[in-house]
Amino acid sequence: MGYKVAVVGATGNVGREMLEILAEREFPADEVVALASRRSQGTEVSFGDATLKIKALEHCDLSDIDICLMSAGSTVSKEWSPKFAAAGAVVIDNSSCWRYDADVPLIVPEVNADAVAGFRKKGIIANPNCSTAQLVVALKPLHDKAKITRVVVATYQSVSGAGKEAMDELFSQTKAVFQIDEIESKAFPKRIAFNLIPHIDAFMEDGYTKEEWKMMVETKKILDPKIKLTATCVRVPVFIGHSEVVNIEFENPISVDEARSVLRGAPGCLVIDKHEPGGYVTPYECVGEDATYISRIRTDPTVDNGLVLWVVSDNLRKGAALNAIQIAECLINRKLIEAKRKAA
Repeated sequence: MGYKVAVVGATGNVGREMLEILAEREFPADEVVALASRRSQGTEVSFGDATLKIKALEHCDLSDIDICLMSAGSTVSKEWSPKFAAAGAVVIDNSSCWRYDADVPLIVPEVNADAVAGFRKKGIIANPNCSTAQLVVALKPLHDKAKITRVVVATYQSVSGAGKEAMDELFSQTKAVFQIDEIESKAFPKRIAFNLIPHIDAFMEDGYTKEEWKMMVETKKILDPKIKLTATCVRVPVFIGHSEVVNIEFENPISVDEARSVLRGAPGCLVIDKHEPGGYVTPYECVGEDATYISRIRTDPTVDNGLVLWVVSDNLRKGAALNAIQIAECLINRKLIEAKRKAA
């Protein structure tokens, strides 16, 4: 007997992607319920070749939900994740609400799948920040090989990471540039069309932004608390796909050829690294793909045992929806959960 899965926030970018991926991967669900706020009730969303009608979260019967994929933001998650968990569901939350809770595992299945068993403490598993997810997929095999001590990362993050309104703003501003119309900025503090904004999330007292802080803290929690990491996160005029330049210092020597070989054999990684024009992956090419793409692998001659990578991934998939569903598959494959109907 299959599972009953609830997708909360099913009208958002990530929620819609979750529904598509559940259908694509033929997830073992007997029933999928699409939930959102009351104002979206009755809206239709795609689920593979079928459509689902949105139901109001407030009116949902939680008692027979097995898995809740939560993608409705921290405020909703803070209120509703404990309710789903108390009713016996496993919540896999895509917001930042539970990531830093010591009793909630923060999971990227290719990196720390063994930690999923910790869900029993609160019934909640956290998805990392989208920029962190692709980073740690690339770092994990290299850390196992030569032990990473320090990482300097600069991100080039697409507007989809800020939601549908941000994507609409990039589209409308780009159109306004060509039509010589007035450009309005609402989703971003400055114009995003044909521009870069070195600011994602709120500024903190030390001058870093919350997005940069998330990458530091989450990488330590997922991979290794001893790794030192500093980040600069930049919003770029790309609709989907996050890119990162990653400078890595290792405790032990590792050559470019060794790194390339290790990454080629690592789960979730796809190396495309030809030192010629076009011999690398761009965010445009990663859209709709599951892999974390790695290119431009080279030595960093400014430090001992240093490498530089270019890392690209679809932030709506691996950075959010796909990772959540991989966590659910991990729970099932490890026989850590079973369907309530079957258990009854």
